Amino acid sequence: MHVKKGDKVRVISGKDKGKTGVILAAYPKDSRVLVEGVNIVKKHSKPSQVNPQGGIINQEAPIHVSNVMPIDPKSGNPTRVGYQTVDGKKVRVAKSGEVLDK
Repeated sequence: MHVKKGDKVRVISGKDKGKTGVILAAYPKDSRVLVEGVNIVKKHSKPSQVNPQGGIINQEAPIHVSNVMPIDPKSGNPTRVGYQTVDGKKVRVAKSGEVLDK
């Protein structure tokens, strides 16, 4: 996948197009990511010890990885990702030349 947990991304299609957020979790087998503040759904929960009141909770749902693009640290715009070998390690590189991996 071209994005990882902790990356700042922008949604490029769907109902939340244009929103930005940080990836909270990545699910590579399903090709989905969980982005903070994006794709909010309502979940009905029964009363439990954790949530004695129960009720309707708003939470993020995963979206397909093809609907997000990482944000270039240099320009602040969405960018495509390339790969280079630096010191024997494969790193992700923005098309501007900026390294995305720390």
